Amino acid sequence: MTIRNPKMVLIDVDGTLVDSVPDLAYCVDEMLARLDMPARGEARVREWVGNGVERLVRRALIDKLEGEPEPALFDQAYPVFLELYAANTSKRSCLYPGVREGIDYLSSHDYKLGCVTNKAAQFTLPLLKDLGVFDEFAIVISGDSLPKKKPDPLPLLHAAEFFGCDPAQAMMLGDSVSDVKAARAAGFQIVCMSYGYNHGEDIRDANPDAVLDSMAELSALLESAKAQDVA
Repeated sequence: MTIRNPKMVLIDVDGTLVDSVPDLAYCVDEMLARLDMPARGEARVREWVGNGVERLVRRALIDKLEGEPEPALFDQAYPVFLELYAANTSKRSCLYPGVREGIDYLSSHDYKLGCVTNKAAQFTLPLLKDLGVFDEFAIVISGDSLPKKKPDPLPLLHAAEFFGCDPAQAMMLGDSVSDVKAARAAGFQIVCMSYGYNHGEDIRDANPDAVLDSMAELSALLESAKAQDVA
């Protein structure tokens, strides 16, 4: 599909801007250790992230993507995880290579920039601030900012309304099926990163409008879109 040059770009956090798995995996395994349960390891956690920390804890407790732990076990584990992650939100996490270049391009070319994530605000805001990108976004919509989160289109449409932007002139930059579904439902274009968290599946199978290996490639993609708009 041909990419149209947008006026507004919304960017996901985990798996798009930030590799947050090292911190999440540390907290998962430390939580499990306190419960006298075996560690899961970083590779497993990479397949589980993307739907918020509550869902991550449930998956870690049962050691699989789908299903539910015993309610009493979850009620015991979840506060432990929240305590751990509050103290380890950005100790091991980092921006992916190319993110700084991509954001600098968008900022210098006057795109309206927002951040939309399923991560709770209590973790999202410190993480973005610690990694030096919080001030790049005019709006940050976290997983608990609104009544619904991705894959529901509400967060994307809320951002479009905030910027006064037609969804047809908006783009979502993400890494997962959740991002693709939210963007399609909202009428946004969707560009995905190849390196993110998509439960071990190739994001190309979800048919986004484009797939990039680095956010540094955004400049070429959008410059090409501008040229086609002129033509």
